Amino acid sequence: MASYQPQTDHEKRKQISIRGIAPVENVVEFKKAFNRHLHYTIVKDRNVATPRDYYLSLAHTVRDYLVGRWIRTQQHYYEKDPKRVYYLSLEFYMGRTLSNTMVNLGIQSACDEALYQIGLDIEELEEIEEDAGLGNGGLGRLAACFLDSMATLGLAAYGYGIRYDYGIFAQRIEDGWQVEEPDEWLRYGNPWEKARPEYVLPVNFYGRTEDTDTGVKWVDTQVVFAMPYDSPIPGYGNNTVNTMRLWSAKAPNSFNLHFFNNGEYINAVCDRNQAENISRVLYPNDNFFSGKELRLKQEYFLVASTLQDILRRFKSSKFGSRDPVRRSFESFPDKVAIQLNDTHPSMAIPELLRIFVDIEGLPWDKAWDITVKTFAYTNHTVLPEALERWPVSMLERILPRHLQIIYLINHNFLQEVRAKYPGDSGKLRRMSIVEEDGEKKINMAFLSIIGSHAVNGVAALHSEIIKKETFHDFYEMFPERFQNKTNGITPRRWLLLCNPGLSDIIAEKIGEGWVTDLYKLRDLKKYAEDENFLRNIIKVKQENKMKLAEYIQEHYKIKVNTSSIFDIQVKRIHEYKRQLLNCFHIITLYNRLKRDPNQAFVPRTIMIGGKAAPGYHMAKLIIKLINSVAKVVNNDPIIGDRLKVVYLENYRVSLAEKIIPAADLSEQISTAGTEASGTGNMKFMLNGALTIGTLDGANVEMREEMGDENIFIFGMKVDEVEELKRSGYNPRHYYDTNPDLHLVLEQLNSGFFSPDKPGLFRDLYNSVMGPDRFCLLKDYEDYIRCQDEVSKVFKNPLKWAKMCVLNIASSGKFSSDRTISEYAKEIWGVEPNDIKLPPPHEGLDTMDSKPPQKK
Repeated sequence: MASYQPQTDHEKRKQISIRGIAPVENVVEFKKAFNRHLHYTIVKDRNVATPRDYYLSLAHTVRDYLVGRWIRTQQHYYEKDPKRVYYLSLEFYMGRTLSNTMVNLGIQSACDEALYQIGLDIEELEEIEEDAGLGNGGLGRLAACFLDSMATLGLAAYGYGIRYDYGIFAQRIEDGWQVEEPDEWLRYGNPWEKARPEYVLPVNFYGRTEDTDTGVKWVDTQVVFAMPYDSPIPGYGNNTVNTMRLWSAKAPNSFNLHFFNNGEYINAVCDRNQAENISRVLYPNDNFFSGKELRLKQEYFLVASTLQDILRRFKSSKFGSRDPVRRSFESFPDKVAIQLNDTHPSMAIPELLRIFVDIEGLPWDKAWDITVKTFAYTNHTVLPEALERWPVSMLERILPRHLQIIYLINHNFLQEVRAKYPGDSGKLRRMSIVEEDGEKKINMAFLSIIGSHAVNGVAALHSEIIKKETFHDFYEMFPERFQNKTNGITPRRWLLLCNPGLSDIIAEKIGEGWVTDLYKLRDLKKYAEDENFLRNIIKVKQENKMKLAEYIQEHYKIKVNTSSIFDIQVKRIHEYKRQLLNCFHIITLYNRLKRDPNQAFVPRTIMIGGKAAPGYHMAKLIIKLINSVAKVVNNDPIIGDRLKVVYLENYRVSLAEKIIPAADLSEQISTAGTEASGTGNMKFMLNGALTIGTLDGANVEMREEMGDENIFIFGMKVDEVEELKRSGYNPRHYYDTNPDLHLVLEQLNSGFFSPDKPGLFRDLYNSVMGPDRFCLLKDYEDYIRCQDEVSKVFKNPLKWAKMCVLNIASSGKFSSDRTISEYAKEIWGVEPNDIKLPPPHEGLDTMDSKPPQKK
């Protein structure tokens, strides 16, 4: 392959119309600011600046543009006293901040030109930034997209989470196996955050409860302090900058003098470390409940500190006053909306009740009414192993008062159930928050439903499943609470930033309005037959593929054919996501080529990436299998460059931004009824990749938007999966009747891909040949058929390009702006707006206020 000059070099970037031309005065001003920061960044005993010095100087210069807008936004909220939205999530998978900030502030051209004149490459500096990997996958990345949309829609919103010292582990592939290494994202500091020691708050654990004349008190507790770190979240082009506040655990200042007096200094230090371990590391699991004590402490640490902060702001925020003036909580639900991102922050419900009843002295009924009106709960999974159930014994020890409150909530709720369904003891047992089977446990999803005024799934299919199956009894009890809010992605990061070439040719045809109103992409449909436009789409895709091919060559030493189908599956490794099915397809293609090397064959480069939870044996074995198959395929001279397999090591947000624009085919192949929504599917669709998938999660709505003819659907539907399981799933039937599948499984079982350890993959063989709840063998034949159809269509470039255009044009629904607008209007009771705050150098009286745009 000829050496390729990256599409986003400086001269080409200057031509990209959507970023505009940088005014000369902005460039001059930026260069001065950059050089000033560089002077203070370089270490005094070192005269030469390092690449990191240049990056930090750039980050601080861009941050300067943010700070005035950040302060102005908070002043505006203070003066107007709007209803505030608080998004509580144990994960925020933010990725890199620099590029996103420049795009949203509209200063990317000025930064690029200024650095070019100084002799620096902005893309090289962007690569130095560490990803803020404070999330496992979809749930955390969704939270990040939501923060971007809330700021862009002008909502007075705050993200609250934990500032983990170590985010999701860094993945290294060694001899085909996943090896986990700590993610030291804070090793060089974080230029985007601001510590706020003036708002440090105490959080209590352990202790006991005591009945007093003034009510129950929680006493003799151990205290940990929560230190807030604020990060700015800029909206796109509206000068609004919201706040994400992350809490870090700090030990109390005092040492245990008993230890000191006995000379046990080490014990005293260890006591402090124990306290600060709460925010040390992100748990590397978001689809498996671990039930660890540290995880419970993390969850309570987040909600206890956050609720104190929310109440402080509520009490002191009133128009025209700068003192804590609100003494009544009557207006609390009119001023505060709290969204629980899954059950991880659900201890907020008993915590808010504890504050209202034990500290503020509200009667129980009043406190309960306010609490329910304040909270809303988003469910993210139907997998039973992912639902949180905390042992009563653990809660009794760590949070004794909260357990009492949960018991009281459950007692009152079961009284309501008994009144509505007299004599139905089965329903009482099924709906109780306290599960009595085996070890007594608290069902946190049930607590979240009972304590919230709204409950939503994250795709239409998922929302129907939770109503009909997962939470059917609760849906019957509270039908008005259940809603659907189909997930979305921010088009700023996932098109404008990561795919500037495609953004430009779209903007040339339909303007730039789609950046904040993605439904405007519908206007592209009229160009689906325009051959010049289709060839431009092909050209941009090819440039992106060549750029990714260079990255693969550099990092994995694999030379890939850029004329091949770039067939990509990137997501967490889990049996329900069925990376194993993808691997079976690779083996099938390999076997075909070995049988007949001279056959007509559409070349493929199959890329799989994602991390497996460190304790998840089957997922880690799947990674090893993929790498073992890749080793055989990639080194077979008969195969050549017609089939290549690449495992994308250490998949993360910044790597996704390189991969997704280059994809031809997106693999969304989970068993129907197991994926709540998915958001990777939307990112690929928006960037012009076609989807092969099951009718699961948001794939169903994607097909509705683009039409059957523009997506490759295979496999069982949800009702067919259920019927197969009822009638008895027999995997051996498919093994016996499909010769291609039979051969694949024999190769797996016999050690064909692991000659040194013939039994290495036997667990995988046994999992699909046994009672496999993900029914992999049943869907294999239809999957292969569908993949053959993909190859057939790919041979017609203009037809493929037309389908790509219609995918892009149908992506409007899957903007997180649309999702957040629905949350705002239908759950939080606030209205999005397109008010543009004046820049810091202008007064607030110049503000241009317009009504919300009709979408």
